[in-house]
Amino acid sequence: MTTPQHNFHLSRRGVIRAGAMLGGAAIIRPALGQPEGQPAKGTKPVHDFKFKDDNPSRDNSPSPRFPPGEPGTHYNPVVVPNGWTLPYKVVDGVKVFHLVAEDVEHEFAPGLVANCWGYNGSTHGPVIEAVEGDRVRIFVTNRLAAPTTVHWHGVLLPSGMDGVGGLTQRTIRPGETFLYEFTLRQHGTLMYHSHHDEMTQMGMGMTGLLVIHPREPRGPRPDRDFAIMLHEWKIEAGASRPDPNEMTDFNVLTMNAKVFPATQPLIVRRGDRVRIRLGNLSAMDHHPIHLHGYYFTITETDGGVIPEAGRMPETTVLVPVGATRTIEFTADNPGDWAMHCHMTHHVMNQMGHGIPNMIGVDSAGLDERMRRLLPAYMTMGQTGMHGMTEMGMPVPPNSIPMVGGIGPYDEITMGGMFTILKVREGLADYDTDPGWYEPPEGTLALPAPPGLDPGDAPRAPAGTRSWTPAPLTRAPAAVHHARYSCPMHPEVTSDAPGRCPECGMALTGSP
Repeated sequence: MTTPQHNFHLSRRGVIRAGAMLGGAAIIRPALGQPEGQPAKGTKPVHDFKFKDDNPSRDNSPSPRFPPGEPGTHYNPVVVPNGWTLPYKVVDGVKVFHLVAEDVEHEFAPGLVANCWGYNGSTHGPVIEAVEGDRVRIFVTNRLAAPTTVHWHGVLLPSGMDGVGGLTQRTIRPGETFLYEFTLRQHGTLMYHSHHDEMTQMGMGMTGLLVIHPREPRGPRPDRDFAIMLHEWKIEAGASRPDPNEMTDFNVLTMNAKVFPATQPLIVRRGDRVRIRLGNLSAMDHHPIHLHGYYFTITETDGGVIPEAGRMPETTVLVPVGATRTIEFTADNPGDWAMHCHMTHHVMNQMGHGIPNMIGVDSAGLDERMRRLLPAYMTMGQTGMHGMTEMGMPVPPNSIPMVGGIGPYDEITMGGMFTILKVREGLADYDTDPGWYEPPEGTLALPAPPGLDPGDAPRAPAGTRSWTPAPLTRAPAAVHHARYSCPMHPEVTSDAPGRCPECGMALTGSP
């Protein structure tokens, strides 16, 4: 959702006058970006639990201080494209969840399946959803062949519940079930993941989102609240497992563990207040996520709500490794809008570094000669990567084309970390894909009609000409005095060749 912009001017006299009437601290703190919910000293906050002196998590009592937050009453549940939310039951006022760490056969897109690790049969794990002030009890059962733990990333909790193997607990051994229990003292978009042999276990998919809704929300709730985890993998063509040892050459870039064209679109009605929560537990790369057709406001990080004074309109949000970002806007521009990572290699599928640069290569006659040996041979890449969808060329087993999905007009030449925001007027429901957007007449780019061509329209500003650099001039050469010296008596030197008067040896050096 967008926030109104206010223009105001404070003069020195106005500040002094206001300070005399209201007190300087009340004016200066908001100007300095006082964190939302953190009041001036001596006053009690009313909407952010983590700053409350009587925060229910501080006494670590197993008896809940607040009733469990309920969907529909305290929050609108998040929407998880290509994913799901972990169910819970309430026992004596405590929300009880159960995570099972296990092997998972996961399909990134039709044609690309890998043996990963995850939770409760999925990679990534299901979203855990709760409310600020809830007491949560999370059982974790380990069905892997390796020890593991679960770390609650960004959650304020007792040290012994933090889930760092060897530091705050012993590991959960194969076949064991551990119990994590704590009270949620904050709200926001947080995460959970293995914190034992992190490179391997997180690289194999053992990650998930943890969404905590505010107990006392400020402002209206979003109509659509999406939760998306960003991740990267290395899966060689034909391989059946991700390679967690990779450090640089990731070739499968995912949103909720799917690559385009398998990513589920984000469907909203025109006029909806939209929130998109983005978490990044990639191994090495930050992701600049760009949304077409809109500007939005970055409202939260995993550290909490960003004060309104610190927000700016953006069209791209950088989601660092190990962090979350939440963006909000009003869906007032109907259409099919791309949302993707703006690192161009991150919208490719299974791309490798062994591809020669074929741009501009003249392959005339090459295909014909090569097909005498390889009947299906085709030279590719002379004009880029477009056309791969229509060609339908065979690919190695358990791999997919580098780019391409079928669009309403041509192929969509992207893959990987790419999805579509579909905004519609009069949407019947959110669970049915409305199909491709049909632009109103006059709003679709088409071939220029006859008689309406650029003609003599200028293609450069009048009076411009190519720039010619000034001729280079060489600085005068420095005067160099040749020096010669004796190899045996270096103190003997001369500006000209000769012999050492001490030993008679020829002086060495250069002019």
